[in-house]
Amino acid sequence: MRENLFLTLNVLVTVLGGLGVFLLGMKHLSEGLQAVAGRELRRFMALATTHRAAGVGTGIVSTILVQSSSIITVMLVGFVSSGLMTLPQAINVIIGANVGTTATVWIVAFAPDPQVLGLVGLGLGGMMYFFMRGERLHNLGLAVLGLGLVFLGMYFMSKGVLPIRQNPSIQEAFTRMDATSLGGVALVALVAALFTAVIQSSAASIAIGMTLAAQQLITYEMAIAVLFGANVGTTMTAWLAAIGGSAAAKRTALAHTLSNILGSLIFLPFVLPVLVPMGKALFPGWNAVTETARGPVLAGIMAPIAVTDTVFSVLRGVFTFPFVKPFARLIERLVPQSENEKPHLSPLKVSAGLSPVIACDQALMEVTFMRDSDIDLLQCVRKVLTGEADQRDEDHIVHRENILDNVQREVTEFLGHVMVKRLPADVAARARRLLRLTDELESVSDEASTILKVTRRLRREGQVFSEVSRNVLLEVHDKVFAFAQQISAYLMSPRPAFDLDAVQAESKSIHDFVRVCRQGQLGRVGPEDPASSMRVLVELDILNAYERTRAYYLNIAETLAGGKR
Repeated sequence: MRENLFLTLNVLVTVLGGLGVFLLGMKHLSEGLQAVAGRELRRFMALATTHRAAGVGTGIVSTILVQSSSIITVMLVGFVSSGLMTLPQAINVIIGANVGTTATVWIVAFAPDPQVLGLVGLGLGGMMYFFMRGERLHNLGLAVLGLGLVFLGMYFMSKGVLPIRQNPSIQEAFTRMDATSLGGVALVALVAALFTAVIQSSAASIAIGMTLAAQQLITYEMAIAVLFGANVGTTMTAWLAAIGGSAAAKRTALAHTLSNILGSLIFLPFVLPVLVPMGKALFPGWNAVTETARGPVLAGIMAPIAVTDTVFSVLRGVFTFPFVKPFARLIERLVPQSENEKPHLSPLKVSAGLSPVIACDQALMEVTFMRDSDIDLLQCVRKVLTGEADQRDEDHIVHRENILDNVQREVTEFLGHVMVKRLPADVAARARRLLRLTDELESVSDEASTILKVTRRLRREGQVFSEVSRNVLLEVHDKVFAFAQQISAYLMSPRPAFDLDAVQAESKSIHDFVRVCRQGQLGRVGPEDPASSMRVLVELDILNAYERTRAYYLNIAETLAGGKR
């Protein structure tokens, strides 16, 4: 009894440790590859909008490049949420990503000696990561180091299950699992789906299944059932990215889940009569036992599992491809979109961790919202100065200013999760720039609220602006508003080129004009108008608010031009 307990603990520790090394390797491999090809990957993904077949090809190549269908799916959530891609286009990419993710299984299947490859990867990757200069080489070294950890994790998992064959009771527990019937295949697939949803890596689940099959602990049929379940469980990552997000984000996650579930359900009945015999026929020596230092293994079983995984993904894609548009319409009906819906960033921290590039795109959406909100607030402020604003306009200013406070907090927290990751220099600079922009734009909303507050204070005192003062304030407003519109246009993506010297000259002209207006307002204080001091103080507060607004927009322009951080 004690020996069985010790053996079980030894197996669990070794296998779980190997799984941890494998997942860490996948993380470093994906991070390194994404850092090397981050911006290029985003541009390449844009090809998906050109043609349906291009979308599928984009999904295949992009997933092979970053070795993670999860990252591609999270990027799609961001693209659809921001309007850069339609739902049908995203579904085409998902079809390709499901095929591209099988590349990891091929790497695992044809690795000659995982221990040797793991040590070589660690040595070579470590040399590149720690001793070579240049950001690209540094990131490439991280990817190679991650690949070494993947192979080393495979070795530990394979070594960990060896003692099972020496213990009849534990081996019997494995043999009780049956995949010789449709119900048995479905049950194994369900367990694999749940396990994959927890660890969020279909490659790891399939690798474990392949290892157990090679050690003759599970049958070939069970290994095929595992890959079916893993393809369903991997869709959990998309839901983590979409929870709390927009309807578009949830639609993308649902499309990924439903397409994988429906594909698995349709082809599940063909596992035993078609897919299993196909793999055995293509590789007649799949059940040949090879003697190794770790004992007898079915080394040939790896290849048919990898082929079956690829054939299944291709068949599922072929089945889904003709029905992409009606499938997308079904998803849109299942997840309706409310009017004026605005996604929040806080629940999307998973995308910050998986894909810093798309995380910056998500943050840019919020910056765009803040930009448009500030222009709207300035228009409402003009109505306040002219006396045309009603209670609804004034409440709108207060409400929108509170919203922008929350947006700035969300963006700051969100980008904080991005900047703790290993980032390419251009992505890190972009994240810092976005933080600066949100701070400046939120400050503009504060000034709009300030103008409303001091105007209300003047109103409570039973006073109004004189005709001369109102004309001065409106002239200042119009100059600052035109400047704000000019700078706001530069916040588009891709950012248009502009002449910073001309912007600075325009800003100085407005600054000088405001200073002249301030002096003019001070000259209106006199004994002939006892209430003039109160009114002039309010007018000076408003002029100061416009002066600060002008400075904020100048800061935005200088930040975009690279002059401020």
